[in-house]
Amino acid sequence: MVYLRLVLIINHITPIVMSEEIIPDVIIASDVPETVENVIVEEAAENYVSYSEKTLAEIVRLFEELMADEERMKRSKDAEALKSAFYKKLQKEKFDAGLTATDIVPAEQPAEEQEVVEEAAEAVSENPFAEIEKGFKDLYNGYRKEKADYNKQLDKEREENLAAKEQVIADLKSLIEKQEDVNATFPEFREIQNRWRAVGPVPAQSFRNINETYQLYVEQFYDMVKINRELRDLDFKKNLEAKEQFCQAAEQLAESSNVVEAFRELQKLHEQWKEYGPVAKEHREQIWERFKAATALVNKKYQAFFEGLKEQQAENLAKKTVLCEKVEEIAQREVLSSNQWNAFSKEIEEIQKEWKLIGFASKKDNQKVYDRFRAACDSFYGRKREFYTEYKDSMNANLEKKIALCEEAEALKTSTEWKKATDQFISLQKQWKEIGAVPRKKSDQLWKRFRAACDEFFAERDKNAKPENDFYGNLRAKQALIAEIKAYELKGDCSDVEAMQDFQKRWQEIGFVPFKEKDNVAKAYKDALQEKFPRGQRRGGGKAPKSEMERLIIKYNQLEQDVVTYENNIGFFSMSKNAEPLIKQMQERIAQAKAELNELASQIRQLKAAENQE
Repeated sequence: MVYLRLVLIINHITPIVMSEEIIPDVIIASDVPETVENVIVEEAAENYVSYSEKTLAEIVRLFEELMADEERMKRSKDAEALKSAFYKKLQKEKFDAGLTATDIVPAEQPAEEQEVVEEAAEAVSENPFAEIEKGFKDLYNGYRKEKADYNKQLDKEREENLAAKEQVIADLKSLIEKQEDVNATFPEFREIQNRWRAVGPVPAQSFRNINETYQLYVEQFYDMVKINRELRDLDFKKNLEAKEQFCQAAEQLAESSNVVEAFRELQKLHEQWKEYGPVAKEHREQIWERFKAATALVNKKYQAFFEGLKEQQAENLAKKTVLCEKVEEIAQREVLSSNQWNAFSKEIEEIQKEWKLIGFASKKDNQKVYDRFRAACDSFYGRKREFYTEYKDSMNANLEKKIALCEEAEALKTSTEWKKATDQFISLQKQWKEIGAVPRKKSDQLWKRFRAACDEFFAERDKNAKPENDFYGNLRAKQALIAEIKAYELKGDCSDVEAMQDFQKRWQEIGFVPFKEKDNVAKAYKDALQEKFPRGQRRGGGKAPKSEMERLIIKYNQLEQDVVTYENNIGFFSMSKNAEPLIKQMQERIAQAKAELNELASQIRQLKAAENQE
């Protein structure tokens, strides 16, 4: 860096400290509030030294390498950067893993409903980050203890340096009081200067006072001792050369894109400037104005960077606050089904992805807004975990109920009391539909078991059917009716309604069919009726209804099919404590649809009567 190259040049210059003007209105390290500088350096450091792409293990390895470095005590910045990077990475990975504040892993987004139900039963899991977190904490605590001891030693050395500089000043004072010939005093003065520069740093609170005292006695020496002019001019020349180098370094810093690092290096230059004596009077103002101008440019860029950083942080805070509000709203929604949990979980995941793309807020606000966001997410996943815990309990209860129905069906399948047993099987089937879901691994197995018992009974019943219960004859009758529906030609008037109602009445009058054929023939009937008397718009963009009568017919058919759907599916809703409102809602829809069917039938009859009058 410019600063290091400058030091090499300056080390070959041995200036004579002389009277210097007071430095006005220039921001140097001692004039900048510690809190402001620390905030800027801490918050901006991430933009210049980043370990964000490193893994936790790599960060630990880098810290171990730092601990092995002989100069580790001078690398506190690296140590703190590694610490910050480790805990940010740890926090991020914990968050990505779904860990809550108590290191309990919440239920994550299920891939499939039943699989998530099983996974959600897991209450807690071991913290996978505990070992590496403890290892890093032990490393850092060891470094911090060593650093504390090192700082104590530095403080002790600074106090010793202060005493040494006070002794140098005392010797300089004595030299001034001697009033001896310059040939005798000047070498001794040179030796005092060298001793002063050889002494290391002093406590910060004593720096200004000790340097001002030293400069005062140096000025007194030049005033009181009759120094030869050539030597004085040589000293002025060396000091000017050094300060020109300082000006060049400051001007290069003013062009740097890393404004934070440039500001820090500028503070070092100001400290070096103070260590050198004055220049010739004709150059004093010019050289100082040059140095001050470069300083002002660095300070201006630094201030602009700080203001821009604050604006960006305020914008990031606003964006994160909006995301917090979104998650809080989702966390308060009423959720009644697994599908809803799945949909809301996807919303949360998208919001979390958006959160990761937003930068940091200010230091005082960033942790607060993150805690708020995490609390909202924890609230949502906590409710989700409770839901699926109850859901699993419900499924286990449903499992026991269906096992009991299987046992009843198996005990009943050999009965020869055909009418009584048939009614009992129909009741069992109705109960089966009313029972909610069971664990996925057991669902198919139980259904096959239950269906096998039903099939065995009905197959035996059909074999032993009496003539009056001609199930296969009923099957042929229903197949013939389906063919008749398909062959019917629509007329576009009220007679179509009469035909449809006649088909439905005749279908209901036909008796039972063989059990194994029941589902197939029922589907064929529904498909034929739907194709001939479609609901809503005709498929393929057909023509609009030709009359009000046809519109009513279509609507009637649609509602009739809706009622069938509602009644068939009502038993498959989740049987958790939250499912009751949905079942009630569905029952209300069925009642409403039936009322509308009665009203439509009345309207159709009225239209038919009006057409007959015409």
